[in-house]
Amino acid sequence: MSAATNRAGAAGFMASGLGLALFSSAVFGLSGSFAKSLLETGWTPGAAVAIRLSGAALILVIPAVVALRGRWHQLKDNWLTILLFGVIGVAGCQLFYFNAVSRLSVGVALLLEYLAPTMIVLWLWAASRRRPRKLTAIGTLLSLGGLVLVLDLTGAVTVDFVGVLWGMAAAVCLVIYFFITAKQNDTLPPIVLASGGLMAGSILIWTAGGTGLLSMTFANADVQLGPWTTPWWVSIAGLVVLSTVLSYVTGIMAARSLGSKVASFVSLTEVLFAVVWAWLLLAELPGAIQLVGGMLIVCGVILVRLDELRAGKRDAAESANFRAARELDHANDVEPVPSERVL
Repeated sequence: MSAATNRAGAAGFMASGLGLALFSSAVFGLSGSFAKSLLETGWTPGAAVAIRLSGAALILVIPAVVALRGRWHQLKDNWLTILLFGVIGVAGCQLFYFNAVSRLSVGVALLLEYLAPTMIVLWLWAASRRRPRKLTAIGTLLSLGGLVLVLDLTGAVTVDFVGVLWGMAAAVCLVIYFFITAKQNDTLPPIVLASGGLMAGSILIWTAGGTGLLSMTFANADVQLGPWTTPWWVSIAGLVVLSTVLSYVTGIMAARSLGSKVASFVSLTEVLFAVVWAWLLLAELPGAIQLVGGMLIVCGVILVRLDELRAGKRDAAESANFRAARELDHANDVEPVPSERVL
């Protein structure tokens, strides 16, 4: 196989929804390491989130204006979606996650946040009032068992339960994020949703900081990333450009291409990426029992996801069969069926 063919194949994969989802997870997974390197030098979670969101919003505003092409009514028509995405899916999710990271290891904080896919399934189950299938029930039990191990209730590893609450709050926000980004909306380009949401989120965070509701402390000390001691702005640049601009835009595109269920399923790879990045950049790994718990959570969500995807295919097949049966009942265009009145 030629190098040109390999490059074309790689480009095609990255352009697909799956390739975008994996790329988004990889760069999103860096956020915990970049944020913790700042928090360890005196930054507060609110300050880190404020700089991250406002910096990304400034970078995306020009491309967003170009994408709108003068169709400003799109902002008016979708203002509620943009607001919810910014306040809950962006500001809330990141603020809660950074608070969790300040008290827990990056891996544990993200494992708690990524109970979101299981929460999605439980929410859909409660809303539809349908009894869960066998794989869904098993997967849910595995995830809950994994959560107990991640919390390490035996006390072998000290876990801050305030940090746990922050992580669970981030999971709830992530559920809402998946529902919003997976909503089919061809009138609102992904980059406009990302830019508008980041701007709305940054305004909320800065307002909360300015009124004293949120602690905002900045520092200019050097940060430690792996074997390198770098200026503070390196972590800021990583947070803004890699873990925000690129991750949100590609994540929205992937969610629209794959749907909320599949997108949240693929996004589980962020946990693996985050643990690897934290190991490489912070020399940080969860405890052995927590890693086992993390594996149970991931396995449980995989079972739930596979069950949902399989059910989706079965429902689609049944729907197709139903439509085919209905078509057989329709009158032939060449020889119409006589009406009851004629009979």
